[in-house]
Amino acid sequence: MSEQAPARVKAEQAETFVSIMPVTPAFFIMSRYHSYLAAATRIIETYQPPQPFALHLKKFFAADKKYGSTDRKKIGTLCYHYFRVGRAFPSLAITDKILNGAFLCENTSSPLLELLKPELNEHIEWALPEKLELLGIVWEDIFPFAGEIGEAVDANKFSLSLLQQPDLFLRIRPGKKEQALHKLTAAAIGFEEMGEDALRLRNASALQNVLTLNEEVLVQDLSSQQVFDEPGIFDRFSKDPKIAAWDCCAASGGKSILLYDRLDKKPDLTVTDIRENILQNLKLRLKEARVAIRSSGVADLTRLLPFDWPNFPLIICDAPCTGSGTWSRTPEQLYYFKEKQLAEYSALQKKIASRAAAHLDSGGLFFYITCSVFAAENEQNVQYLAEGTNLKFISSHYINGYENRADTMFVAVFTTKD
Repeated sequence: MSEQAPARVKAEQAETFVSIMPVTPAFFIMSRYHSYLAAATRIIETYQPPQPFALHLKKFFAADKKYGSTDRKKIGTLCYHYFRVGRAFPSLAITDKILNGAFLCENTSSPLLELLKPELNEHIEWALPEKLELLGIVWEDIFPFAGEIGEAVDANKFSLSLLQQPDLFLRIRPGKKEQALHKLTAAAIGFEEMGEDALRLRNASALQNVLTLNEEVLVQDLSSQQVFDEPGIFDRFSKDPKIAAWDCCAASGGKSILLYDRLDKKPDLTVTDIRENILQNLKLRLKEARVAIRSSGVADLTRLLPFDWPNFPLIICDAPCTGSGTWSRTPEQLYYFKEKQLAEYSALQKKIASRAAAHLDSGGLFFYITCSVFAAENEQNVQYLAEGTNLKFISSHYINGYENRADTMFVAVFTTKD
């Protein structure tokens, strides 16, 4: 036998020993979480805005079916942790930023952090200010646009709210409360009543086979439910047999259905939007909600409307905006936001609102609504409309949803100057 033979035999014996060593559960757990991080990194690296990130996630998992539902949920959560920390940690690798995001966004012991960052997991239950200090950042690193927000918005609270997903909210349709609560209770779905007809639920709540959506309840953010809540705002229409109303940027129709439910006398609704596909979905939703409409159509309010376009005593202008008040739901928009977009949206809103305002009847009501926290889209546009159009300012306010794990919105109400 050669001199190398004993060494070769020892090596073969060692390989045999390794091959029969039991693999511990800890090894599988470690491997699984490394796999989650690798998948999340691939998803983030291949994402291209402005496509909604949720759609990108769906396409990724449709193309790679090896992930079960639990895996998909955990990987998706890691991706959202990455985007939620916004502009913080710009020099870190994606995986490190994800781990820091998990530390900031979660508040109970994390198996992922316990394995990969135990020094962070040890302090997972700390309050957010202490967590930020431990990581060496401040809230301005997450949301560096505090100088642009409205005065009535608490920049600190709003910035920290971006680290948490808002809750799921339902609005119960008139006359449907007793049956809706009974169905939820029978299905053992937990809920919290938030006033007369609003419910808070866990985001994972499965409602499809429990409640009839749109007819019994609407999935509608808590703040969005409150845009017409100013006391006595509709009193001026008390003597009118019917109110013609125009929802000029109707989108999914949530505000149209809300108006229908809030008014004692059902409105004669006209709904328009710039997108034909959105309009088709809107009409289906209104049909399910049993809300009749007088007319609907595609309308581009960046251009002049037809010369015979009618006037209305009530107009809703839920203007396209940055959506900054909803970035806790879509944190990828925070991550990719560029300040030049603010001026672009503000100019677009001025044009749309001005064109719509020209069709407000004398003494009517004009609602200007955004889901933004930026003054350029809100207070500054209110001033522009009050000075440069036929609108007379009545009131405005923010609905600061960050106090209730909901969206933040802005509402301004006008009438005519004559």
